[in-house]
Amino acid sequence: MNMLTRPLDGPRPADNPGAAYRMIWRWHFYAGLFCLPFVAILCVTGAIYLFQPHIDAWFDRGFDHLALSEAPRPLDEQVAAAQASNPAARLAALEFREDRTDAARVDLMTAEGHGLRVMVRPDTLDILDTTDWKNRFTQVVRDIHGSLLLGQSGAIAVELAGAWAIVMVLTGLYLWWPRGSGLAGVLYPRLGGRRFLRDLHAVTGLYLSLFALFFLISALPWTPIWGKTFEHIRSIGKAAQAEQDWTAGPESEEAKRLDAYNRAPPAPAEAGSGGPHAGHLGYGSQSAQEGAPAASVKGFDRLYPIAAALHLAPPVLITPPSSESPNWAVQSTSLNFTARESFEFDPKTLRMVKKDGFSEHGLLDKTIDVGIAAHQGQLFGWFNQLLGLLTAAGYLMLVVTSTLMWWRRRPTGSLGAPPALTRAPKLAPFLLGLIVLLGLLLPTLGLSLVAILAGELAIRRFAPGASRWLGLVPLRNRSAD
Repeated sequence: MNMLTRPLDGPRPADNPGAAYRMIWRWHFYAGLFCLPFVAILCVTGAIYLFQPHIDAWFDRGFDHLALSEAPRPLDEQVAAAQASNPAARLAALEFREDRTDAARVDLMTAEGHGLRVMVRPDTLDILDTTDWKNRFTQVVRDIHGSLLLGQSGAIAVELAGAWAIVMVLTGLYLWWPRGSGLAGVLYPRLGGRRFLRDLHAVTGLYLSLFALFFLISALPWTPIWGKTFEHIRSIGKAAQAEQDWTAGPESEEAKRLDAYNRAPPAPAEAGSGGPHAGHLGYGSQSAQEGAPAASVKGFDRLYPIAAALHLAPPVLITPPSSESPNWAVQSTSLNFTARESFEFDPKTLRMVKKDGFSEHGLLDKTIDVGIAAHQGQLFGWFNQLLGLLTAAGYLMLVVTSTLMWWRRRPTGSLGAPPALTRAPKLAPFLLGLIVLLGLLLPTLGLSLVAILAGELAIRRFAPGASRWLGLVPLRNRSAD
Protein backbone atom coordinates (compact mmCIF):
# COMPACT_ATOMS: atom_id res chain seq x y z
CA MET A 1 0.00 0.00 0.00
CA ASN A 2 1.43 3.31 -1.11
CA MET A 3 0.40 5.31 1.94
CA LEU A 4 1.92 8.74 2.55
CA THR A 5 4.56 8.47 -0.17
CA ARG A 6 6.02 11.25 -2.33
CA PRO A 7 4.07 14.10 -0.70
CA LEU A 8 6.03 16.83 -2.46
CA ASP A 9 5.97 15.92 -6.10
CA GLY A 10 3.27 13.23 -6.31
CA PRO A 11 3.54 9.89 -8.13
CA ARG A 12 5.67 9.57 -11.22
CA PRO A 13 3.70 10.03 -14.46
CA ALA A 14 4.15 6.38 -15.35
CA ASP A 15 2.42 5.43 -12.10
CA ASN A 16 -0.34 8.02 -12.33
CA PRO A 17 -3.08 7.32 -14.88
CA GLY A 18 -5.11 10.38 -13.94
CA ALA A 19 -6.88 12.54 -11.45
CA ALA A 20 -8.82 9.58 -10.02
CA TYR A 21 -5.53 8.03 -8.94
CA ARG A 22 -4.50 11.24 -7.19
CA MET A 23 -7.84 11.43 -5.40
CA ILE A 24 -7.59 7.82 -4.20
CA TRP A 25 -4.04 8.56 -3.10
CA ARG A 26 -5.28 11.46 -0.96
CA TRP A 27 -8.03 9.29 0.54
CA HIS A 28 -5.42 6.70 1.44
CA PHE A 29 -3.23 9.35 3.06
CA TYR A 30 -5.94 10.89 5.21
CA ALA A 31 -7.48 7.51 6.11
CA GLY A 32 -4.07 6.31 7.22
CA LEU A 33 -3.38 9.51 9.13
CA PHE A 34 -6.53 8.99 11.19
CA CYS A 35 -6.28 5.20 11.53
CA LEU A 36 -2.60 4.67 12.36
CA PRO A 37 -2.82 5.22 16.15
CA PHE A 38 -5.91 3.02 16.37
CA VAL A 39 -4.36 0.34 14.15
CA ALA A 40 -1.29 0.19 16.38
CA ILE A 41 -3.41 -0.20 19.53
CA LEU A 42 -5.72 -2.78 17.95
CA CYS A 43 -2.80 -4.82 16.62
CA VAL A 44 -1.03 -5.00 19.99
CA THR A 45 -4.15 -5.75 22.04
CA GLY A 46 -5.55 -8.10 19.41
CA ALA A 47 -2.32 -10.08 19.28
CA ILE A 48 -2.39 -10.48 23.06
CA TYR A 49 -6.05 -11.48 23.18
CA LEU A 50 -5.47 -14.26 20.64
CA PHE A 51 -3.90 -16.15 23.54
CA GLN A 52 -6.53 -15.30 26.15
CA PRO A 53 -7.19 -18.90 27.27
CA HIS A 54 -3.47 -19.54 27.76
CA ILE A 55 -2.89 -16.23 29.56
CA ASP A 56 -5.83 -16.76 31.92
CA ALA A 57 -4.62 -20.28 32.68
CA TRP A 58 -1.14 -18.92 33.46
CA PHE A 59 -2.48 -16.28 35.84
CA ASP A 60 -4.67 -18.89 37.59
CA ARG A 61 -1.99 -21.58 37.72
CA GLY A 62 -1.55 -21.10 41.48
CA PHE A 63 -5.12 -22.26 42.07
CA ASP A 64 -4.74 -25.57 40.19
CA HIS A 65 -3.69 -29.01 41.50
CA LEU A 66 -3.72 -27.96 45.13
CA ALA A 67 -2.23 -30.27 47.77
CA LEU A 68 -5.34 -31.00 49.83
CA SER A 69 -5.24 -32.05 53.47
CA GLU A 70 -8.49 -34.01 53.11
CA ALA A 71 -11.06 -34.97 50.50
CA PRO A 72 -12.78 -32.10 48.69
CA ARG A 73 -15.96 -30.88 50.33
CA PRO A 74 -19.22 -31.06 48.35
CA LEU A 75 -19.53 -28.48 45.59
CA ASP A 76 -22.67 -27.07 47.22
CA GLU A 77 -20.61 -26.21 50.30
CA GLN A 78 -17.85 -24.65 48.20
CA VAL A 79 -20.40 -22.46 46.43
CA ALA A 80 -21.98 -21.53 49.77
CA ALA A 81 -18.57 -20.47 51.10
CA ALA A 82 -18.08 -18.19 48.11
CA GLN A 83 -21.51 -16.65 48.63
CA ALA A 84 -20.86 -16.18 52.34
CA SER A 85 -17.75 -14.14 51.50
CA ASN A 86 -19.87 -11.77 49.38
CA PRO A 87 -23.37 -11.92 50.90
CA ALA A 88 -24.73 -9.03 48.83
CA ALA A 89 -23.74 -10.64 45.51
CA ARG A 90 -25.90 -13.06 43.58
CA LEU A 91 -24.77 -16.43 42.31
CA ALA A 92 -24.15 -16.59 38.56
CA ALA A 93 -22.40 -19.91 37.93
CA LEU A 94 -19.82 -22.46 38.96
CA GLU A 95 -17.08 -23.35 36.50
CA PHE A 96 -16.77 -27.08 35.91
CA ARG A 97 -13.27 -28.34 36.75
CA GLU A 98 -12.32 -31.86 35.78
CA ASP A 99 -9.66 -31.97 38.51
CA ARG A 100 -11.41 -31.73 41.88
CA THR A 101 -8.15 -30.57 43.51
CA ASP A 102 -8.43 -27.28 41.61
CA ALA A 103 -9.87 -24.35 43.51
CA ALA A 104 -13.58 -23.93 42.89
CA ARG A 105 -14.27 -21.03 40.52
CA VAL A 106 -17.52 -19.42 41.63
CA ASP A 107 -18.92 -16.50 39.63
CA LEU A 108 -21.01 -13.91 41.45
CA MET A 109 -22.79 -10.77 40.23
CA THR A 110 -23.16 -7.47 42.08
CA ALA A 111 -26.11 -5.10 41.81
CA GLU A 112 -23.88 -2.74 39.81
CA GLY A 113 -23.37 -5.42 37.17
CA HIS A 114 -19.83 -6.33 38.19
CA GLY A 115 -18.78 -9.95 37.88
CA LEU A 116 -16.72 -11.47 40.69
CA ARG A 117 -14.63 -14.64 40.38
CA VAL A 118 -14.19 -16.26 43.82
CA MET A 119 -11.57 -18.98 44.32
CA VAL A 120 -12.46 -21.47 47.08
CA ARG A 121 -10.10 -24.08 48.50
CA PRO A 122 -11.94 -27.42 48.09
CA ASP A 123 -10.95 -29.02 51.42
CA THR A 124 -11.03 -26.17 53.94
CA LEU A 125 -13.47 -23.84 52.11
CA ASP A 126 -11.03 -20.96 52.60
CA ILE A 127 -11.39 -18.07 50.16
CA LEU A 128 -8.13 -17.94 48.21
CA ASP A 129 -8.92 -14.98 45.98
CA THR A 130 -11.71 -12.69 44.82
CA THR A 131 -11.27 -10.78 41.57
CA ASP A 132 -13.50 -8.37 39.70
CA TRP A 133 -13.70 -9.65 36.13
CA LYS A 134 -13.06 -6.18 34.73
CA ASN A 135 -9.67 -6.12 36.47
CA ARG A 136 -8.40 -9.36 34.99
CA PHE A 137 -5.51 -8.78 32.60
CA THR A 138 -7.15 -10.23 29.51
CA GLN A 139 -10.38 -8.36 30.23
CA VAL A 140 -8.45 -5.07 30.43
CA VAL A 141 -6.79 -5.93 27.12
CA ARG A 142 -10.20 -6.73 25.62
CA ASP A 143 -11.65 -3.45 26.87
CA ILE A 144 -8.75 -1.48 25.38
CA HIS A 145 -9.22 -3.35 22.11
CA GLY A 146 -12.95 -2.65 21.99
CA SER A 147 -13.36 0.76 23.60
CA LEU A 148 -9.94 2.17 24.60
CA LEU A 149 -11.25 2.03 28.22
CA LEU A 150 -13.54 4.96 27.33
CA GLY A 151 -16.86 3.13 27.36
CA GLN A 152 -19.42 3.71 24.64
CA SER A 153 -17.71 6.79 23.19
CA GLY A 154 -14.43 4.90 22.90
CA ALA A 155 -16.19 2.00 21.19
CA ILE A 156 -17.71 4.40 18.64
CA ALA A 157 -14.25 5.86 17.98
CA VAL A 158 -12.87 2.35 17.42
CA GLU A 159 -15.78 1.56 15.09
CA LEU A 160 -15.09 4.75 13.12
CA ALA A 161 -11.39 3.88 12.89
CA GLY A 162 -12.29 0.38 11.71
CA ALA A 163 -14.52 1.78 8.97
CA TRP A 164 -11.76 4.08 7.74
CA ALA A 165 -9.26 1.22 8.00
CA ILE A 166 -11.41 -0.62 5.45
CA VAL A 167 -11.12 2.46 3.22
CA MET A 168 -7.37 2.47 3.83
CA VAL A 169 -7.03 -1.16 2.73
CA LEU A 170 -9.20 -0.76 -0.38
CA THR A 171 -7.50 2.45 -1.51
CA GLY A 172 -4.13 0.82 -0.85
CA LEU A 173 -5.05 -2.04 -3.17
CA TYR A 174 -6.07 0.47 -5.85
CA LEU A 175 -2.72 2.25 -5.55
CA TRP A 176 -0.85 -1.06 -5.62
CA TRP A 177 -2.65 -2.36 -8.73
CA PRO A 178 0.02 -3.17 -11.38
CA ARG A 179 0.24 -0.71 -14.26
CA GLY A 180 2.70 -2.43 -16.56
CA SER A 181 5.75 -1.87 -14.35
CA GLY A 182 6.81 -5.50 -13.90
CA LEU A 183 6.77 -7.68 -10.80
CA ALA A 184 9.41 -5.74 -8.86
CA GLY A 185 7.68 -3.54 -6.32
CA VAL A 186 4.44 -5.42 -6.99
CA LEU A 187 4.98 -8.95 -5.72
CA TYR A 188 8.35 -8.44 -4.04
CA PRO A 189 10.18 -5.34 -2.80
CA ARG A 190 13.12 -3.86 -4.68
CA LEU A 191 16.18 -3.87 -2.45
CA GLY A 192 18.21 -0.76 -1.78
CA GLY A 193 17.49 2.91 -2.21
CA ARG A 194 14.47 4.95 -1.18
CA ARG A 195 12.16 2.61 -3.09
CA PHE A 196 12.72 -0.26 -0.66
CA LEU A 197 10.61 1.25 2.12
CA ARG A 198 7.80 2.06 -0.31
CA ASP A 199 7.95 -1.41 -1.87
CA LEU A 200 8.08 -3.15 1.51
CA HIS A 201 4.98 -1.21 2.54
CA ALA A 202 3.10 -1.93 -0.70
CA VAL A 203 3.95 -5.63 -0.98
CA THR A 204 3.32 -6.36 2.70
CA GLY A 205 0.00 -4.53 2.46
CA LEU A 206 -0.96 -6.65 -0.53
CA TYR A 207 -0.36 -9.97 1.20
CA LEU A 208 -2.11 -8.87 4.38
CA SER A 209 -5.07 -7.11 2.75
CA LEU A 210 -7.50 -10.05 2.71
CA PHE A 211 -6.67 -10.97 6.30
CA ALA A 212 -7.04 -7.34 7.38
CA LEU A 213 -10.42 -7.02 5.67
CA PHE A 214 -11.58 -10.23 7.34
CA PHE A 215 -10.58 -9.02 10.82
CA LEU A 216 -12.18 -5.60 10.24
CA ILE A 217 -15.45 -7.01 8.90
CA SER A 218 -15.73 -9.83 11.45
CA ALA A 219 -15.40 -7.23 14.24
CA LEU A 220 -18.49 -5.31 13.11
CA PRO A 221 -21.04 -7.34 15.16
CA TRP A 222 -19.31 -6.13 18.35
CA THR A 223 -19.57 -2.45 17.43
CA PRO A 224 -22.14 -0.14 19.06
CA ILE A 225 -23.64 1.39 15.90
CA TRP A 226 -23.26 -1.22 13.15
CA GLY A 227 -23.71 -4.04 15.66
CA LYS A 228 -26.83 -2.53 17.22
CA THR A 229 -28.31 -1.94 13.76
CA PHE A 230 -27.55 -5.55 12.90
CA GLU A 231 -29.30 -6.67 16.10
CA HIS A 232 -32.49 -4.92 14.98
CA ILE A 233 -32.27 -6.54 11.54
CA ARG A 234 -31.61 -9.92 13.14
CA SER A 235 -34.65 -9.53 15.41
CA ILE A 236 -36.90 -9.50 12.34
CA GLY A 237 -35.86 -12.92 11.06
CA LYS A 238 -35.79 -16.46 12.32
CA ALA A 239 -32.40 -15.92 13.98
CA ALA A 240 -34.12 -13.93 16.76
CA GLN A 241 -35.48 -17.20 18.17
CA ALA A 242 -31.97 -18.07 19.38
CA GLU A 243 -30.13 -16.02 22.01
CA GLN A 244 -27.36 -13.89 20.53
CA ASP A 245 -23.87 -15.02 21.59
CA TRP A 246 -22.23 -11.60 21.23
CA THR A 247 -22.85 -8.08 22.50
CA ALA A 248 -22.82 -4.84 20.49
CA GLY A 249 -20.67 -2.40 22.42
CA PRO A 250 -20.12 -1.60 26.11
CA GLU A 251 -23.67 -0.41 26.79
CA SER A 252 -25.10 -3.63 25.39
CA GLU A 253 -22.63 -5.66 27.44
CA GLU A 254 -23.50 -3.76 30.62
CA ALA A 255 -27.22 -4.26 29.99
CA LYS A 256 -26.61 -7.99 29.58
CA ARG A 257 -24.73 -8.15 32.89
CA LEU A 258 -27.46 -6.27 34.74
CA ASP A 259 -30.06 -8.55 33.21
CA ALA A 260 -28.06 -11.55 34.40
CA TYR A 261 -28.03 -10.10 37.92
CA ASN A 262 -31.77 -9.49 37.90
CA ARG A 263 -32.42 -13.08 36.79
CA ALA A 264 -29.97 -14.69 39.21
CA PRO A 265 -31.04 -16.42 42.45
CA PRO A 266 -31.21 -14.06 45.44
CA ALA A 267 -28.09 -13.24 47.40
CA PRO A 268 -27.67 -14.64 50.93
CA ALA A 269 -28.31 -11.17 52.37
CA GLU A 270 -31.59 -10.97 50.45
CA ALA A 271 -32.65 -14.45 51.55
CA GLY A 272 -31.77 -13.72 55.15
CA SER A 273 -33.86 -10.56 55.09
CA GLY A 274 -36.82 -12.25 53.45
CA GLY A 275 -36.11 -10.90 49.99
CA PRO A 276 -38.65 -11.29 47.21
CA HIS A 277 -37.10 -14.51 45.91
CA ALA A 278 -36.28 -16.18 49.21
CA GLY A 279 -37.30 -19.80 49.38
CA HIS A 280 -37.62 -20.21 45.64
CA LEU A 281 -35.47 -21.75 42.90
CA GLY A 282 -34.09 -24.51 45.12
CA TYR A 283 -32.63 -21.94 47.49
CA GLY A 284 -31.97 -23.30 50.95
CA SER A 285 -31.28 -21.14 54.02
CA GLN A 286 -31.36 -21.03 57.76
CA SER A 287 -33.23 -18.34 59.61
CA ALA A 288 -31.62 -15.03 60.41
CA GLN A 289 -32.39 -15.68 64.13
CA GLU A 290 -30.11 -18.72 64.05
CA GLY A 291 -27.31 -16.50 62.78
CA ALA A 292 -26.66 -18.55 59.65
CA PRO A 293 -23.91 -16.87 57.63
CA ALA A 294 -25.07 -18.04 54.23
CA ALA A 295 -27.77 -19.53 52.11
CA SER A 296 -27.08 -21.22 48.84
CA VAL A 297 -28.45 -22.98 45.84
CA LYS A 298 -28.33 -26.76 46.18
CA GLY A 299 -27.68 -29.13 43.31
CA PHE A 300 -24.19 -28.55 41.95
CA ASP A 301 -23.04 -31.97 43.12
CA ARG A 302 -25.90 -33.57 41.15
CA LEU A 303 -25.02 -31.62 38.00
CA TYR A 304 -21.27 -32.25 38.16
CA PRO A 305 -21.30 -35.82 36.72
CA ILE A 306 -23.68 -34.70 34.00
CA ALA A 307 -21.32 -31.88 33.01
CA ALA A 308 -18.40 -34.31 33.01
CA ALA A 309 -20.24 -36.71 30.70
CA LEU A 310 -21.04 -34.00 28.14
CA HIS A 311 -17.35 -33.33 27.33
CA LEU A 312 -18.01 -29.72 26.32
CA ALA A 313 -15.35 -27.28 25.13
CA PRO A 314 -13.95 -25.42 28.17
CA PRO A 315 -14.59 -23.27 30.02
CA VAL A 316 -17.86 -24.91 31.06
CA LEU A 317 -20.29 -23.25 33.47
CA ILE A 318 -22.96 -24.87 35.63
CA THR A 319 -25.74 -22.33 36.05
CA PRO A 320 -28.51 -22.66 38.65
CA PRO A 321 -32.20 -22.02 37.99
CA SER A 322 -33.16 -18.37 37.71
CA SER A 323 -36.26 -16.21 37.62
CA GLU A 324 -36.28 -16.60 33.83
CA SER A 325 -35.62 -20.33 33.61
CA PRO A 326 -36.55 -22.97 36.19
CA ASN A 327 -33.93 -25.34 34.81
CA TRP A 328 -30.30 -26.02 35.55
CA ALA A 329 -27.95 -25.29 32.66
CA VAL A 330 -24.57 -26.64 31.62
CA GLN A 331 -22.97 -24.52 28.93
CA SER A 332 -19.69 -24.11 27.11
CA THR A 333 -18.39 -20.53 26.98
CA SER A 334 -15.50 -21.32 24.65
CA LEU A 335 -14.10 -18.47 22.55
CA ASN A 336 -14.63 -20.82 19.61
CA PHE A 337 -18.28 -19.96 19.16
CA THR A 338 -18.79 -22.91 16.80
CA ALA A 339 -17.98 -25.26 19.71
CA ARG A 340 -20.37 -23.65 22.17
CA GLU A 341 -23.26 -25.78 23.40
CA SER A 342 -25.82 -25.31 26.13
CA PHE A 343 -28.00 -27.95 27.83
CA GLU A 344 -30.88 -27.39 30.23
CA PHE A 345 -32.02 -29.97 32.78
CA ASP A 346 -35.20 -30.35 34.81
CA PRO A 347 -34.27 -29.54 38.46
CA LYS A 348 -36.17 -32.54 39.86
CA THR A 349 -35.55 -35.33 37.38
CA LEU A 350 -32.34 -33.93 35.77
CA ARG A 351 -33.81 -34.93 32.43
CA MET A 352 -32.48 -32.85 29.55
CA VAL A 353 -35.23 -30.51 28.35
CA LYS A 354 -33.39 -28.23 25.92
CA LYS A 355 -30.24 -28.14 23.80
CA ASP A 356 -28.78 -25.19 21.95
CA GLY A 357 -25.59 -24.93 19.96
CA PHE A 358 -23.99 -24.12 16.64
CA SER A 359 -25.91 -26.87 14.83
CA GLU A 360 -29.23 -25.39 15.99
CA HIS A 361 -28.39 -21.86 14.81
CA GLY A 362 -29.57 -20.34 11.56
CA LEU A 363 -27.26 -19.50 8.67
CA LEU A 364 -26.89 -15.87 9.76
CA ASP A 365 -25.81 -16.72 13.30
CA LYS A 366 -23.55 -19.50 12.06
CA THR A 367 -21.77 -17.04 9.79
CA ILE A 368 -21.24 -14.61 12.67
CA ASP A 369 -20.12 -17.43 14.98
CA VAL A 370 -17.49 -18.60 12.49
CA GLY A 371 -16.26 -15.03 11.96
CA ILE A 372 -16.00 -14.28 15.68
CA ALA A 373 -14.24 -17.57 16.43
CA ALA A 374 -11.67 -16.93 13.70
CA HIS A 375 -11.29 -13.29 14.75
CA GLN A 376 -10.39 -14.45 18.27
CA GLY A 377 -7.93 -17.03 16.96
CA GLN A 378 -9.92 -20.02 18.21
CA LEU A 379 -11.55 -21.53 15.11
CA PHE A 380 -8.79 -23.89 13.98
CA GLY A 381 -6.26 -24.05 16.77
CA TRP A 382 -2.72 -22.76 16.85
CA PHE A 383 -2.63 -22.06 13.10
CA ASN A 384 -5.52 -19.61 13.52
CA GLN A 385 -3.57 -17.88 16.30
CA LEU A 386 -0.47 -17.79 14.10
CA LEU A 387 -2.34 -16.16 11.21
CA GLY A 388 -3.79 -13.56 13.55
CA LEU A 389 -0.40 -12.89 15.10
CA LEU A 390 1.30 -12.51 11.71
CA THR A 391 -1.45 -10.17 10.51
CA ALA A 392 -1.09 -8.00 13.61
CA ALA A 393 2.71 -7.96 13.34
CA GLY A 394 2.51 -7.18 9.62
CA TYR A 395 0.21 -4.24 10.16
CA LEU A 396 2.41 -2.91 12.93
CA MET A 397 5.20 -2.94 10.35
CA LEU A 398 2.95 -1.01 7.94
CA VAL A 399 2.38 1.58 10.66
CA VAL A 400 6.15 1.93 11.05
CA THR A 401 6.97 2.06 7.32
CA SER A 402 4.23 4.58 6.54
CA THR A 403 5.32 6.81 9.41
CA LEU A 404 8.95 6.65 8.28
CA MET A 405 8.04 7.49 4.68
CA TRP A 406 5.98 10.46 5.78
CA TRP A 407 8.66 11.67 8.20
CA ARG A 408 11.42 11.51 5.60
CA ARG A 409 9.48 13.26 2.83
CA ARG A 410 7.30 15.70 4.70
CA PRO A 411 7.74 19.33 3.58
CA THR A 412 8.47 22.13 6.01
CA GLY A 413 5.38 23.96 7.21
CA SER A 414 2.91 21.43 5.83
CA LEU A 415 1.24 18.18 6.81
CA GLY A 416 2.63 16.56 3.69
CA ALA A 417 -0.62 15.44 2.10
CA PRO A 418 -0.62 14.52 -1.61
CA PRO A 419 -1.38 17.55 -3.80
CA ALA A 420 -5.02 18.62 -3.90
CA LEU A 421 -6.95 18.60 -7.18
CA THR A 422 -8.19 21.74 -8.87
CA ARG A 423 -11.50 20.00 -9.54
CA ALA A 424 -13.12 16.72 -8.57
CA PRO A 425 -12.25 13.94 -11.04
CA LYS A 426 -14.84 11.98 -12.96
CA LEU A 427 -14.91 8.62 -11.25
CA ALA A 428 -15.64 5.32 -12.91
CA PRO A 429 -19.16 4.06 -12.07
CA PHE A 430 -17.62 1.17 -10.14
CA LEU A 431 -15.61 3.47 -7.86
CA LEU A 432 -18.52 5.82 -7.33
CA GLY A 433 -20.82 2.92 -6.55
CA LEU A 434 -18.28 1.47 -4.12
CA ILE A 435 -18.04 4.76 -2.23
CA VAL A 436 -21.82 5.03 -1.94
CA LEU A 437 -22.13 1.37 -0.92
CA LEU A 438 -19.50 1.68 1.80
CA GLY A 439 -21.17 4.82 3.12
CA LEU A 440 -24.48 2.97 3.38
CA LEU A 441 -23.13 -0.29 4.81
CA LEU A 442 -20.89 1.46 7.35
CA PRO A 443 -22.99 4.19 9.00
CA THR A 444 -20.05 5.74 10.86
CA LEU A 445 -18.16 6.04 7.57
CA GLY A 446 -21.10 7.60 5.76
CA LEU A 447 -21.74 10.15 8.52
CA SER A 448 -18.05 11.00 8.81
CA LEU A 449 -17.83 11.58 5.04
CA VAL A 450 -20.58 14.19 5.32
CA ALA A 451 -18.84 15.77 8.33
CA ILE A 452 -15.47 15.81 6.53
CA LEU A 453 -16.96 17.46 3.46
CA ALA A 454 -18.60 20.15 5.60
CA GLY A 455 -15.42 20.63 7.62
CA GLU A 456 -13.24 20.91 4.52
CA LEU A 457 -15.51 23.57 3.01
CA ALA A 458 -15.47 25.53 6.27
CA ILE A 459 -11.68 25.34 6.63
CA ARG A 460 -11.10 26.43 3.04
CA ARG A 461 -13.40 29.39 3.52
CA PHE A 462 -12.53 30.59 7.02
CA ALA A 463 -9.01 29.25 7.76
CA PRO A 464 -6.77 29.58 4.67
CA GLY A 465 -3.60 28.99 6.69
CA ALA A 466 -4.90 25.72 8.09
CA SER A 467 -6.18 24.82 4.64
CA ARG A 468 -2.69 25.16 3.15
CA TRP A 469 -1.13 23.19 6.02
CA LEU A 470 -3.64 20.35 5.62
CA GLY A 471 -3.07 20.21 1.86
CA LEU A 472 -6.60 21.27 0.93
CA VAL A 473 -5.43 23.97 -1.50
CA PRO A 474 -4.38 22.88 -5.03
CA LEU A 475 -0.68 23.47 -5.76
CA ARG A 476 -1.23 26.07 -8.47
CA ASN A 477 -3.43 28.11 -6.15
CA ARG A 478 -1.13 28.14 -3.12
CA SER A 479 1.05 31.02 -4.25
CA ALA A 480 -2.05 33.13 -4.82
CA ASP A 481 -3.10 32.54 -1.22
